[in-house]
Amino acid sequence: MSTTTTRAIREGERWDQSSPVSDVFNEGQAHLSYWFGPDDDTPMAEASRRLTRKVVDVLGVRAGQRVLDAGCGPGGPALLVAEETGADVTGVTVSGFEAGAGAQKAAARGLSDRLRFEQGSYAELGHHADGSFDAVMAMESLQYAPDLPAALAELFRVVRPGGALTMTDYTLAPGVPQDERDVLAEKLALPLLQPVEEWLAALRAAGFHVEEWTQCGPRVFGMGPKYVEAAEEGRETLRAAFGDEAVAGLKEAMADFFSPGSEHIAYSIVTVRRPRV
Repeated sequence: MSTTTTRAIREGERWDQSSPVSDVFNEGQAHLSYWFGPDDDTPMAEASRRLTRKVVDVLGVRAGQRVLDAGCGPGGPALLVAEETGADVTGVTVSGFEAGAGAQKAAARGLSDRLRFEQGSYAELGHHADGSFDAVMAMESLQYAPDLPAALAELFRVVRPGGALTMTDYTLAPGVPQDERDVLAEKLALPLLQPVEEWLAALRAAGFHVEEWTQCGPRVFGMGPKYVEAAEEGRETLRAAFGDEAVAGLKEAMADFFSPGSEHIAYSIVTVRRPRV
């Protein structure tokens, strides 16, 4: 068993514990949301779908294309892509719960023929041939890669020449000292928390050509009060599904997650392409 596989198993067990709440709390989405400003009253789940649609738009996904959702969570984004574009989507997650939840969503919508979920690591996709996918989306998943160069090399392999990858992840504002970086990474429980320039360098080192990137931190991570408000609004639904302790734990986690220091946290959407030759 490889080191990557061992780490993936441990990471999968972690998500098996937390993702059931995300599945209910944010309608199958484990990533953040995109609001246009403090006065935007869009519900959190719909604001999360707005972020997914931004990824789909920059990828240019079309009907019949093959899309990999690398680190797919409980399946909400992959479902949106399959429903709204007509693409053939494969979601990969280290979590058995998430793979099962995604498969249930696909079956419920009659999409199991072109929306599939696999339990495994996006850094080990050996059963997928070179160039298997037209596009790859990685929403808040690469920041958990135990070996980023290896993960990017594998994603480079499975996307066809000329195909694109779009990632979204938390990034650091420029100039944050290393000791503060370490504190913030520990607070957010992220193996990787780095400025977008370091992400771009890693993607280029893997062979990708950088096409565009957007820094939208104020509209995503910067909307901390909206996430806390959503946790309060969903209190009764969460209590019915998971009990009082889970509700209290989520509210506490939200408040801590967006606590002081978050002004150093940015959020980036980066699109790169595998060269045709």
